[in-house]
Amino acid sequence: MITVNDVTYGYPGGAAPVLSGFSAFFKRGEITAVSGGNGCGKTTLSKLITGMLRPSGGSVLIDDTDISGMDLFAIGRRVGYVFQNPDNQLFCDTVYNEVAFGLRNLKIDNAEVDEKTSHYLDHFGLSRYKDVYPGKLSIGEKQRLALAAVLALGTDYLLLDEPTTGLDVLRRSELGELLTGLRDSGGCGIIVISHDKRFISRFAGREVVMTG
Repeated sequence: MITVNDVTYGYPGGAAPVLSGFSAFFKRGEITAVSGGNGCGKTTLSKLITGMLRPSGGSVLIDDTDISGMDLFAIGRRVGYVFQNPDNQLFCDTVYNEVAFGLRNLKIDNAEVDEKTSHYLDHFGLSRYKDVYPGKLSIGEKQRLALAAVLALGTDYLLLDEPTTGLDVLRRSELGELLTGLRDSGGCGIIVISHDKRFISRFAGREVVMTG
């Protein structure tokens, strides 16, 4: 479980903290939505959970381990982060290398890298694009590629920032079914930051509403 305990964070020069004494929890095997108006701190919360920001007060724990003692790579192996715009996190020359990149950094042998990369490309329906430049994929395909790249690392939790932005009704439904499958098959804890009330009501088991 990810536990956010009485967290406070304010940006340098800000008049007041964005988050003040905020607490929440996110379980494995559950899809939890985080909603709220603009400026309420949803993006700040996501950056605190993934270690990109560090709280000025309180703590963030992953399965009872305080992430203050972990570096970004170690946190990233536990919590996979999918940006609102997948173009901001796709940088390799081919779809295959996008998934293989993180695995290679784990210093595992080439055969295992190939096995895992091929598995996740197949799982997300991307095998036929393995030699294609990621920028040529559709929005939905880029999103699936970003998911494949983070899940290939064996993350226990997945955090998605406004994942339905730019998706039509069909693609939103496909994304929801995909997340439901990940929750059910591997017990992954999934956090979805979203304004999409229809998506939340259909696919999230619990909703954390933030107020600014």
